[in-house]
Amino acid sequence: MEPATLVLLSAGGGLIGFLLSVLGAGGSILLLPLLVTGAGLSTREAVPLSLLVVMLLALGNLGPYLRRGQFAVIPAIILGMPALAGSWIGGSWVRAGYLSEPVELGVFAAAALVASWLLTRRSASHAAPRLVPIGTRPGSILPLAIQGVLVGLLTGIAGVGGGFAIVPALVLLAGLPMQLACGTSLLLIVVNALVALAALGHWPQQSLPLMLPLLLGGAVGAAVGQRMAPRLSDRRLRQGFAALLIGSALLSGSEALKRQFDLQTGGNSQGNSTRQAWRPVEGGHDLKATSSVRQLRPFPITSRRIASRS
Repeated sequence: MEPATLVLLSAGGGLIGFLLSVLGAGGSILLLPLLVTGAGLSTREAVPLSLLVVMLLALGNLGPYLRRGQFAVIPAIILGMPALAGSWIGGSWVRAGYLSEPVELGVFAAAALVASWLLTRRSASHAAPRLVPIGTRPGSILPLAIQGVLVGLLTGIAGVGGGFAIVPALVLLAGLPMQLACGTSLLLIVVNALVALAALGHWPQQSLPLMLPLLLGGAVGAAVGQRMAPRLSDRRLRQGFAALLIGSALLSGSEALKRQFDLQTGGNSQGNSTRQAWRPVEGGHDLKATSSVRQLRPFPITSRRIASRS
């Protein structure tokens, strides 16, 4: 691993761990562009690796919330069960090859833009800190379930935890206070990532060494975040993170366009090489082609031999 990549992954892991500890959401959405653009991985390798890192970092940050009892069971079930189904469907689509690599990156870029809007909504950061039971809000169950399906699909397709959408949904739709929503979000992230990883059906064995700097940086970032969280402004954090999300979306969108262009030009160049494969050689025609075209042996018939026999 190159030193620059090591530093980049460690710093990225630290930022992700910090955001997960202070917001309970959002940091994992920075991981896919970090792996694809920074480490140069394909989405086939980056998505399962992202799910592994997201699951472990969320699990590490979940402990303090569980000890304080800051998680809501009923909203977690209403939002989490559809999210599990969405995670399995999204991971199965990727496994079956229904979505190309540029499409996965495009979906991620769109999700990052939506997340930047959700996390800066005034109502999300200034919701009443009073717990409102889910049953007292008519019509809130169906929107929560729909949100869960969308979050699960995004987890399976792009390898993100989806906390950026879970937290606003729990605050605005379920009426949970921020700390309770954060703890519930981390719990759902762990379960969704595990289901999506199982649905993908492949293990990023060659990329596993990249987990070490990400997890070490994430542990340091989480420790710093847990100490600084009581003194940080939630509004400023969300604004800064929204700016990071917009940059991440632009980076992933440009990478999606670049890989789509490479696919198109690669297909054309392969076709040209196939058409130019035939060339005359002594003793007949030979095909010095790529591995996709069968090679033909030269045949020993020339016009000179035919003339001499006649």
